[in-house]
Amino acid sequence: MTKLSGIGGRLYRGETSIDFIGKRRRWYAFSGVLIIASALALSIQGLHLGIEFKGGSEFTISKAGISLVDARAAVASTKVPGDTIIQKLGTNKIRVQTAPLSIAQSNQVQDALAAKFGVSADSIDTQIVGPSWGKEITRKALYGLFGFLIVVLLYLAMAFEPKMAIAAIIAVIHDVFITVGIYALVGFDVTPATVIGFLTILGYSLYDTVVVFDKVRENTRTITSGSKMTYSQAANLAVNQTLVRSFNTSLIALLPVASILFVGAGLLGAGTLKDLSLALFIGLATGTYSSIFIATPILARLREHEPAMQALAKRVATRTSAPVEAAVKVASVPSRASSLATAEKRGPRNQPKKKKRR
Repeated sequence: MTKLSGIGGRLYRGETSIDFIGKRRRWYAFSGVLIIASALALSIQGLHLGIEFKGGSEFTISKAGISLVDARAAVASTKVPGDTIIQKLGTNKIRVQTAPLSIAQSNQVQDALAAKFGVSADSIDTQIVGPSWGKEITRKALYGLFGFLIVVLLYLAMAFEPKMAIAAIIAVIHDVFITVGIYALVGFDVTPATVIGFLTILGYSLYDTVVVFDKVRENTRTITSGSKMTYSQAANLAVNQTLVRSFNTSLIALLPVASILFVGAGLLGAGTLKDLSLALFIGLATGTYSSIFIATPILARLREHEPAMQALAKRVATRTSAPVEAAVKVASVPSRASSLATAEKRGPRNQPKKKKRR
């Protein structure tokens, strides 16, 4: 505990430092593994789109002691085409989702469920979504996503600098792709609540990245006028200075989302909360990771290619190596005291005897 106490202050002052920028290849490799796994999940399983996007019919029955087995048997007796998704919502509610059905087929499923559970057909909540409306919702969701990215790119380019905007957008795409891949792997339905969750994690990811970038800009505002540290070193110091803050805010944000996901969706069976909470939970975790391990190393890499930063790196290297060379020279020149001591060890020099003149 003594080592952990005051670690935030030591990180901020630079007394303790974690080399995030220098070890960026490790973080890139880890993210590459996650991206490949997400791509495989998307290509093999794909996303399970809800009826709001692909169209279909939905039937919701509420009754005490209801079971999934009875619901499956009732739907199977109607022999409706397409895949059927049957989920239990809480303890007394079941939702049945089917492919797009005609009015006659929809009435047939509704009557079968009513007869199986002993309820009236009017008490079953029925929703029919056409495929054209689902395509329209999908198109609008994509438009909203791309519009969000464009607006954020322009804002970051004006508020900070273009290279910071590029690094932030790469981190956001990284977060969204991994979140979508995990969604495909888990098999949750993609609903409008999922899209809301995606947009929310985009905002949070950018929020955390902007905080780190603001500290980077503060540390590098006049960096070219000196020769104390390179751009990468200053950026790494900024990440260490904001590390504790990022960890604390992310942990506080993840706790209520985790309670919604594991308690609300897992124990209580609230299906609508499940779609939103999973996207939020994954997005918050990956957003915090990308702002520290992806966005800032990419920014440092982009800036180090500039001629001014390359000249700064040479000056810092020269200044760092100069004291070492001076110390080596001082160590190689013998001191006066050591010379006298060596002479005493050798003893008096034997002078040649002079011959007497006659």
